[in-house]
Amino acid sequence: MDAPAVSVDARAKRATGPIVLLGAPGAGKGTQAKLIAAHFGIPQISTGDLLRDHVRRNTPLGQQAQAIMGRGELVPDQLVCGMVEQRLAEKDCEQGFILDGFPRTVAQAQWLDGRLQAGLLRGKPAEKVPLLVIDIAIDYALLVQRLTARRTCPQCGAIYNLQSNPPHKAGVCDLDGANLITRKDDQEAVIVERLKTYERETLPLTNYYQQRGALRRIDGAGTVEQIAQAVRDLLERRGS
Repeated sequence: MDAPAVSVDARAKRATGPIVLLGAPGAGKGTQAKLIAAHFGIPQISTGDLLRDHVRRNTPLGQQAQAIMGRGELVPDQLVCGMVEQRLAEKDCEQGFILDGFPRTVAQAQWLDGRLQAGLLRGKPAEKVPLLVIDIAIDYALLVQRLTARRTCPQCGAIYNLQSNPPHKAGVCDLDGANLITRKDDQEAVIVERLKTYERETLPLTNYYQQRGALRRIDGAGTVEQIAQAVRDLLERRGS
């Protein structure tokens, strides 16, 4: 049987505006982005998805990006921002959108501010809502604990968490019976370095948004639903 369609809350049908979601690896940012998008009826826009889509469709931006990635180089801000700008001009962004993985730097944040001020959002100016940046904050030790508890099926790619979503039989995939593995990215030494890199790269961005009064922090230590409710409450208070 198909899953029931997600119904958008009546209050959520109002203009939600642009949302940026920040959070370290393991904070649940991707999960919350999907829940926000479903609840408020706005698109979740992932720069990774945009990049893959442009490459797949062989667009001019995609061709440039593929050539750069083929040389082992990072895709520059100019190309990433170009893809984001095209996407945000589409009709489904009229009431708002949630950005997942963008901006990553202060330079990208400044670009986004400029485009929003210039009227990047579709719709009437009176309907526009200021940018809201939500930072899912979580204790460093808890992040390490969550991430090291992840296990992956090498055959089907299913992901489990020994704390929140364990397999029915310890060490074995529920779907195909394969022995679960710990990916290199989920080993503690690698995770610690990833978190250090995130903190180093993201701190200037959170400071930037905090100085502009756009940053709100949500406690990421609760359950998925508790965090989702806190985010919904924040967004609904802003729109009331």
